[in-house]
Amino acid sequence: MPLESLLLSRDTNVIHTLQQALTKLSIEVEVCRGARSGTEIIASEKFDAIIVDCDDLQDGLGVLQDLRKSPSNRTSIAFAILNGTATHTAFELGATFVMQKPVTALSAMRCLSAALGLIVRERRRYFRYPVELEVVLQFGQNQEVQAKTTNVSEGGMAVRAFAPVQRGDVGKLMMSLPGARGTIEAKAELVWVDGHGRAGIRYMEISKASRQLLDHWLEEEILRIEPPPDAKRFAH
Repeated sequence: MPLESLLLSRDTNVIHTLQQALTKLSIEVEVCRGARSGTEIIASEKFDAIIVDCDDLQDGLGVLQDLRKSPSNRTSIAFAILNGTATHTAFELGATFVMQKPVTALSAMRCLSAALGLIVRERRRYFRYPVELEVVLQFGQNQEVQAKTTNVSEGGMAVRAFAPVQRGDVGKLMMSLPGARGTIEAKAELVWVDGHGRAGIRYMEISKASRQLLDHWLEEEILRIEPPPDAKRFAH
């Protein structure tokens, strides 16, 4: 699944320049030319990066501020395009990066290339790897539940449990990674249960060793599935 971006601007030069730069970095781009429709899109869809032309777009700074309140995009990497506006204002409203007009092919590529690592890192945080692994859940001293994952992420996992579980249950989680990479152990909470054996688990506490194992394994999988673009080729 490629990286996805949203560009909010009516400036034809900005649109053309950024479309070319984003394409070179293998980032898909959706263009929106209105603040109101842009706000609606931000509220309903998830993007890895959002670029707001605060000079050209009416209430562009307001859109930038509102996206940080959006459940879907509050952690997305945000770019503000300015034309003389104080840079610190954009950062205070939630921008991660700032571009000043005129936006040239070189300045756009340098800014986007510098941000690419953060964009990929943020995608990885929400990456849910579909995989079936055996999990053991221990609640108290007497209850042990066998389960299998349906997906695993940095923050938790979805499982199919083979015994009744309840939302809010807290216990110990143990899961062996494939290829004899090691065992993950964590204190975990069941944050949702559907009544049919499916449940969502959030890691509450995880040891440094388990965290390193989990992060390294997930990074290998996301790079295998979604090789990142080589920003170095376009940085100059």
